[in-house]
Amino acid sequence: MAGSENTDTVKKELPACPVETTLTLISDKWKVLILRDLMSGTKRFGELRKSIGHVTQKVLTSQLRQMEESGLLTRTVYAEVPPRVEYTLTELGYSLKPVLDAMKVWGEEYQKNNS
Repeated sequence: MAGSENTDTVKKELPACPVETTLTLISDKWKVLILRDLMSGTKRFGELRKSIGHVTQKVLTSQLRQMEESGLLTRTVYAEVPPRVEYTLTELGYSLKPVLDAMKVWGEEYQKNNS
C-alpha cells in the first residue's frame, strides 16, 4: 500500500505539459550523461563516475537515487567485500534512447555550424 501511495504522490506532482514532464525526469546535466553511459549496458558506480567526468560522488549518488525512484534505472547490490553495486536502465530508461539520439544529432549539427 505504501508503494502505491508514493506512486500516486509522484504522479500528482508531474506537470501537465509532456515536455515539462520529460524535463522533470532528466533535466539535470548529470542525469542525461548517466542515461548516455547506461545505454550501452550495466555499469558500476566507479565506471559511471569515471566516464561522466567532473561529478562529485555525492552528486552522482543523489542523481542515481532520483533516477531509481523515478523508475529509470535499477540498482543491484552484491553481497561481496567490498560491496559491488551495479546500475542498469529499466525499460522506461531505455525508452529515452530516441530523445538522447535526437540530442546527439542536434549537438553534432550545432558543433559543425558553430566551430
